[in-house]
Amino acid sequence: MMDGKTGNSKGYSETICAVATPPGAGGLGIVRVSGPRVPEIARLITGRLPRPRFATFCDFLDSGNEPIDSGIALYFPQPHSFTGEHVLELHGHGGSYVLQRLLQRVISLGARSARPGEFSERAFLNDKIDLVQAEAIADLIDSGSEAAARAAQRSLQGVFSAQVNELREELTALRVFVEAAIDFPDEEIDFLAESDVVQRVRGVIQRLARLLEGARQGRLLRDGIVLAIIGRPNAGKSSLLNALSGQDRAIVTEFPGTTRDVLREQIDLDGIPVHVADTAGIRETSDLIEAEGVRRARQTLQTADIILLIEDARHILAGEAGLLEELAPDTTCIVVANKTDLLAPRELAVIEQENEAGQVWISAKTGRGLDNLRHRIREAVGATDRAEGSFSARQRHIDAIKRANKHLLAGQQVMEESAAGELLAEELRLAHRSLGEITGEMLPDDLLGEIFSSFCIGK
Repeated sequence: MMDGKTGNSKGYSETICAVATPPGAGGLGIVRVSGPRVPEIARLITGRLPRPRFATFCDFLDSGNEPIDSGIALYFPQPHSFTGEHVLELHGHGGSYVLQRLLQRVISLGARSARPGEFSERAFLNDKIDLVQAEAIADLIDSGSEAAARAAQRSLQGVFSAQVNELREELTALRVFVEAAIDFPDEEIDFLAESDVVQRVRGVIQRLARLLEGARQGRLLRDGIVLAIIGRPNAGKSSLLNALSGQDRAIVTEFPGTTRDVLREQIDLDGIPVHVADTAGIRETSDLIEAEGVRRARQTLQTADIILLIEDARHILAGEAGLLEELAPDTTCIVVANKTDLLAPRELAVIEQENEAGQVWISAKTGRGLDNLRHRIREAVGATDRAEGSFSARQRHIDAIKRANKHLLAGQQVMEESAAGELLAEELRLAHRSLGEITGEMLPDDLLGEIFSSFCIGK
């Protein structure tokens, strides 16, 4: 565990480079260079040191001063750059051959190929951004919906970090207060008991709960949910997948057993990425291929966040047993009564009168009830209207907040039972450290490389 970022400053004497645009042919391609040798490399490739922070049109020269390409050079002297080091960006044409020639030219002048995420890592280590903001860059690149992109942008602007830092500042003030009391052991118990320290700890716990709710919303927008559609053959599972996705992804026939494998599709559910798995109809069968499909369907249930159990509405009204009793008790399941378009008017009237809370009545064919189903899915995963103003977050952030909350609850209990200042001080220290892991102020040494290794090269 490191305190601060000293100890992770590696490779600062090296200059790194990478193609910062996606592979393939395109109108524009960018080679990014960062490090101490950038001014020298810029002079040799462009023929002069470009004016800082101005777009300079020039030829990009090889070792024989022959043009490799022509384009725009952007030079950012340290510390006024993304990484905090000298940075050069060469904007040329987006052909892979041209970009590789340009990259090899930079390497021949003393740079090395950057590791995945190394530019962002250097920005973090040089205090240009914190770890949450660095992760938000990757989240913004990978965002699959407008809501996810907005959430990532809010994290990049420091919204999440600001809330974490405010809590850490409050914990710092509490630690100073408690540790000052410990310095006077004869008066410690009375001093702490008469103070408002317990109320202040409770206040931090409440604010931490709100932060946890926001982080959970952010993780939903970033990672989405896995939703498995299960049911007996011909219940309308594939029809529902097609209805939710808005396209004919699954084959729909009147014959049972059409779906033999798990069909996966990603859809956007009001800004939340949903990874839908349409499974084979669950039944006993002697068909080896269908039996394998049933086995995979049951296996999919183990990894799903939510299960949509599709039943024929006519069978539910007739009181026939379904598959619900086969699911584990802690399974998050929504029972969907499909094919309401086949019900008689008097049966539809019964549905409208009873409208059981545990079931959603729909017609995948006509679209009846689909809006209600989408609403129930959002409710099941805890999505709220606050998602529009949330920030992007990851599971590691949620885990850190939970650890901090655990230590604060332990500290509150200590104060209420014994007013033991030393124990409270230790719990406050551990909570403070847990929150520091979010922004990177306190971080296990092996975690930093793991985080940045998931970034794309050139970022």
